[in-house]
Amino acid sequence: MSGITATYLIHDEKNLEKKAEGIALGLTIGSWTDLPELTQKQLQQHKGKVVTIEEFDADDKVSVFLDKRVKKGIVKIFYPGVNFSHDLPAILATVFGKLSLDGEVKLLDLDFSDDLLAEFQGPKFGISGIREKLGVYDRPLLMSIFKGVIGRDLSFLKNQLKDQVLGGVDLVKDDEILFENPLTPFEQRISAGKQVLNEVYEQTGHKAMYAVHLSGKTYDLKEKAKRAAELGADALLFNVFAYGLDVLQSLAEDKDIGIPLMAHPAVSGALASSSLYGISHSLLLGKLLRYSGADFSLFPSPYGSVALEREAALSIGAACKENVQLKETFPVPSAGIHPGLVPVLIQDFGLDSVINAGGGVHGHPNGAAAGGKAFRAAIDASLQGISLTEKAQENADLRIALDLWGQVEVSK
Repeated sequence: MSGITATYLIHDEKNLEKKAEGIALGLTIGSWTDLPELTQKQLQQHKGKVVTIEEFDADDKVSVFLDKRVKKGIVKIFYPGVNFSHDLPAILATVFGKLSLDGEVKLLDLDFSDDLLAEFQGPKFGISGIREKLGVYDRPLLMSIFKGVIGRDLSFLKNQLKDQVLGGVDLVKDDEILFENPLTPFEQRISAGKQVLNEVYEQTGHKAMYAVHLSGKTYDLKEKAKRAAELGADALLFNVFAYGLDVLQSLAEDKDIGIPLMAHPAVSGALASSSLYGISHSLLLGKLLRYSGADFSLFPSPYGSVALEREAALSIGAACKENVQLKETFPVPSAGIHPGLVPVLIQDFGLDSVINAGGGVHGHPNGAAAGGKAFRAAIDASLQGISLTEKAQENADLRIALDLWGQVEVSK
């Protein structure tokens, strides 16, 4: 049957069955038992249905926090597809609109019927398409970030880009807070980036991509993205949660914007961080970004300075690559990444992932090029099955990085 099955985590001091039934009716036809039999027959196809309720023991810490004794349950509710138009704003308003305001309810997952999933094109390039663009098929990709470019001019940006790519970095992205400005205008950043990447390719044979930050007022974004495509931009970085998933989808599905899209998680913490409210990380930063067309999903790693719980981070990576009829999205665990973390990154997120570093590249004592080379050496060591310590004996850049940041042992 066409529709969406939503999975919720609910904490409630009353009857969970009654709570679930109230959600199913309240978000669809509003009431049931008080309706005449004829009306019930007419509205049957629109009625939400409780699929399952799984109740758990009350969590004492949560009860103390809420100052009331609560029950905890996982509830699944089916919403008929006939009730809503087949777009994410309508779907989210249906399954979690006013419900998001109603107590301790967290939306954990959404399961789409096949006909609804077919309405979403997903990533235009995905993991396979990005690998084809770079010609890299047998290792994780390495990405780095511009640092300290606000208030700097194009020559500074070009020099920093060149250093990173000379270190073997595959992808370089703008800072998500670098907006349109007179020193590094959007179009000039694209042209300057192309010039640098072409020079490095001619010099070394190394291909790389530069993701320029697409920003501005929502109604200007499509034309700006089309102009980026005309100028030959490699990829677009996009603060999707400042704009909305549907805006990302409109960019991904526009045939005149044939550019990979890199989704940044800025603002998502307000939606996903609570264990009691909001939307799960795996749904928000994994499944929904993929369905909306993100070729890359950036999210906090479990190890660094803005660490996400390991289970949550792994669930995002899994959702980016779960087996559905859409291209896969590259998971990009980020924040606090240094070369000593490479083995555990590969263990946790696999070869089809992007290792994303900012300070771990730029903070290398010998500069960003050396930082990139240290990462590449760490990746090589992991794929060769040798320890970073052993690899560091023959690679000075890696040895210096390990001395500075240390390393994390991979659990067997």
